[in-house]
This record gives sequence, structure tokens and C-alpha cells, in this order.
Amino acid sequence: MKQTFYKMHGIGNDYIYFDCFEGEIGDPSALARKLSDRHRSVGGDGIILVLKSDVADGKMRMFNADGSEGKMCGNGIRCVGKFLYDIKGIKKDVLTVETLSGIKTLKVEKKSEDGRFAEAFTVDMGAPELDPDKIPALFSTNPVISHPLIVGENTYRVTCVSMGNPHCVVFGGDPDEIDLEEIGPLFEHHPAFPARVNTEFVQILGANELKMRVWERGSGETLACGTGACAAAVAAVLNGFADRETPITLHLKGGDLTIDVRDTVLMTGPAAFAFKGEVEL
Repeated sequence: MKQTFYKMHGIGNDYIYFDCFEGEIGDPSALARKLSDRHRSVGGDGIILVLKSDVADGKMRMFNADGSEGKMCGNGIRCVGKFLYDIKGIKKDVLTVETLSGIKTLKVEKKSEDGRFAEAFTVDMGAPELDPDKIPALFSTNPVISHPLIVGENTYRVTCVSMGNPHCVVFGGDPDEIDLEEIGPLFEHHPAFPARVNTEFVQILGANELKMRVWERGSGETLACGTGACAAAVAAVLNGFADRETPITLHLKGGDLTIDVRDTVLMTGPAAFAFKGEVEL
């Protein structure tokens, strides 16, 4: 059976999207593993199913490249907003999306000149979770801010945040100089993180300006991570490196995001369509 898919990305964080308004796809974990292969298949950081919702304009389920299901994806949810607006024809300036981390609200920030396509969104990502028991992260301090952690042969100072999924933020020098292929898996599978963890390596460039690389659990290094950018901005505020209630610019490998840390965290960034195709399931 052939199934139509839509390849979309948020600043290079790319997923394969399926219209599941008429019913879910069988075994999405296996499908994610198969289709995410960049050499032998469509290629992507995973797949996202867009479904009907009884409580919102749509519902998303996202599966990482290794087949594991994630609760939330910041770049992915902006593309879900674009999917609902562009493809499903839900022409609202404010959309709601049901996720495993709750219902998220998306405001259309930019449209095409003819108004047919949504091009950028601000997403209310909700309040950050700092309780290590709920992240989860096995530390005795609450919250975990600039706490020493031995990883491999080195000691890092880490700040732990959940944005619907667990994040470990490390501040230091230029992240481009890090051997992420070596250190990333050591963080991801560290015993301090029983559900594994996404790790952000962040450089302070100036007032409310950060540079970041990310290692995502289940996917490895990605060009961008929306929840990771939110976690990095929250961690920067907690450590005194950035200001609360002020737009913080995050420079990621795939592009820039703007994060505003308030009682909730607001993320603003683009959503882009790459191509449409069919795949044999």
C-alpha cells in the first residue's frame, strides 16, 4: 500500500509527516527506523503523525529515528501547525495541537503574501520543569543548576530542565570544537538520566545571545532542537547568563530561534515545506 508523506523541517530539524486524520499508521516505530535512514530511504530525524483530536485542532505523535516515541518536539510542532494550516485548511491565526506533553498553542507569526501558507509560528511551550524527579534526573539537589557531573573522564557543570522531554545543558566554549559523536552518547546513556537525555552544549556570545549544538536522544546530532533551545534559554536565565522576559537568540547549526522565558516559555521560529512523495508501506 502506498502512503503519501510530506517532508518538512524547522531550521533543518527534519521529519517525515503523515496525514493520519482518517486513521493511524500501523507500527510507526518500525516505520520511523526504516524511513529515517538518510542513505537508503527518505531520510530524516524521525516521523510525525498528524491526527484528529477531540480537544484541539490536531494531534501529533512523533517518533525518533531509532523508533522511540517522544513526548514533544519544538521544531516538529511548528511544522504540524503549518501542516494544519496549509494542507488541512484550518486557516486560524491561533492553532492548538494535542501532544503527550499537553495541548500547545501556536500563533501564526508570518504568512505568504497571498495568505495561503503559514511560514513562522510562536509556540507556547509551557512552563519548564526543574524538579529532578520529574525530568527525570538522579541528583540530590533541586533544582539542578551548574551541578558537577562526571561524564567519561571529565567533569561538567550541568543544568537540568524538562520541556516535556529531559534536557541537560552544559555551558562552555565554542560548541563547534566539541567531538559530539564521542561525548553525546555518553551523556545520553549516563546513569544519572534513567530515561536518557538530550544534551545541549552552549556558548555565551553576548547579552541574550547563545550558540548551541545538540545531541538528541534517539536521533544523535540534529541541526536544531526546539525543546533544547527552550531548555538552553531557561538554563541561561537560571545561571544568570541571560535575562528573563527578554527575547533570547539561539544560533543553532540549522538557523536561529527566539526564546522568551516567562512563566511559560515562548519559542518563535520558521516552519518550511521541503517536498511531497509516496512510500510503499
